Amino acid sequence: MRKPVSLLIGLFLSAGFAGGAIETPKNQPVEITSTGDTNYENGLATARDNVAIHIGDTDIYADSAKYNSQTHDIIVQGHVRIYKDTSLYLTDHAIYNTETKQINTDEMRTDYQPYFVHGISVTSISANGYRIENGDFTADDTPDPSFHLHARTVRVYEQDYVVFQNVTFYIGKVPILWWPYVYQSLDDAFSFTVSPAFLSTWGPSLLTKVTFPITDKITGDFHLDYRGRRGVAVGFDAVMKYGKDNDSWAKLKTYYLQDQNPDINRTNVPRGSISDGRYRASVQDYTNFTDSIYAIVNVTKMSDQYLMQDFYPSEFRVDPVPDNVVSVAKTNPIYTLSTITRFQANDFFEATERLPEVVFDITRHPLFGGPIFYEGETGFANLELKFPDGSGFQDYRAVRFDTFHQLLYPNTYFGWLSIVPRVGFRETYYSSTRDLAGINFTQTNPLIPSFLLPNPTEEMPLNYAGGTWRPVINAGAEASFKISREWEDVQSRFWGLDGLRHIIQPFTNFSW
Repeated sequence: MRKPVSLLIGLFLSAGFAGGAIETPKNQPVEITSTGDTNYENGLATARDNVAIHIGDTDIYADSAKYNSQTHDIIVQGHVRIYKDTSLYLTDHAIYNTETKQINTDEMRTDYQPYFVHGISVTSISANGYRIENGDFTADDTPDPSFHLHARTVRVYEQDYVVFQNVTFYIGKVPILWWPYVYQSLDDAFSFTVSPAFLSTWGPSLLTKVTFPITDKITGDFHLDYRGRRGVAVGFDAVMKYGKDNDSWAKLKTYYLQDQNPDINRTNVPRGSISDGRYRASVQDYTNFTDSIYAIVNVTKMSDQYLMQDFYPSEFRVDPVPDNVVSVAKTNPIYTLSTITRFQANDFFEATERLPEVVFDITRHPLFGGPIFYEGETGFANLELKFPDGSGFQDYRAVRFDTFHQLLYPNTYFGWLSIVPRVGFRETYYSSTRDLAGINFTQTNPLIPSFLLPNPTEEMPLNYAGGTWRPVINAGAEASFKISREWEDVQSRFWGLDGLRHIIQPFTNFSW
């Protein structure tokens, strides 16, 4: 399956690419080196074989180069590579002017993962405007991409707007969609995004987004999507900045579709019945009350457990089960006091609710300024393990009190050996435990280890026993040191080497 090609991303890429974006301060020295002949005569510097040119924060590499100190033109030919910050531009021939900061070339390509850009005849049309002939944009990293956007002409006006003319979307070599004219503002005030896509679970699709300002501090996104196998979907997102210096923010995401084929499943995991009315609503918030007190809100409500997998695959890979948490924390160089509330907003996901949990964490610091360090943590939590509806398991709960304290004595011996011995104590109290009488610990499921306590069911109901204290004493030591050696005479422009340093750091940790 291929990921959608974002036209908006392509527009921003073309802006940096078309201009060459090689900004060099005036009167900046030009450094030219090569492994072949290098000479300077009548204001013209010539270099051959493995040429390297350095101008400010820009590096240019080529087979040969000429620099005219009167016109300030640098002409490079053969395997040309232009590095600017983290960007790489490739071509066979280019002319760059150090005064006007303009670049002209017959053909150039670049990549901003996961997007790849190729253009022919890149020329400057004004001080901040550039023109690309036959520009291609794709997210497929093959010589013959399976999908791409092709624009006959592109005019880029940096930090202003981009105009595409005669734009065609291709799958393979087959044209699918065509736009005679596309205007894209580079201002955050308003923008329009078109993302053609073709996924096996979606079919031919067209995802559109309109970004517009609501107030000076609130921006909205309206989504109108069509998927050939799913139908029409709508959504609204909003981002708000507030507070002192706009250091607090809130995000809202909503999405709804009447799914024409909710039972499509391209995995080996069986699914139950899914309603055709599918939706997502999520709120994220980060609020700074003071310099040391902040709050976090992360709440997501969904129609079913497969919505993220079906319509937000990139988010699903990172966070397949969205959490639902509200937290307030007070920070200090010595300690952190936090209150956490976690709840089961979606009854098809398993969740350990914390209603609430309060934790006082003391960071590692020297006791009374001496050589012995102390660290600790004390917490109280009202816990309930809630299983998905229909799982057959019985929920259960307990109140937990936990406190941990540890002393450490970090030191360095012989000037190179670091040893950190430690000794600690932990005490945990649970208000309720399970009565294990009559429970069969033999597991019939081969995927579950036999030593794990089975979840309570109707056949094996939950029986509460009394509370219990669980003390733990721990001790141990960490040891490490470093060995390093340098080879300053190792030089290679091809590999970008300017000396080598090798570091070995053995580390061991004994714990009891």
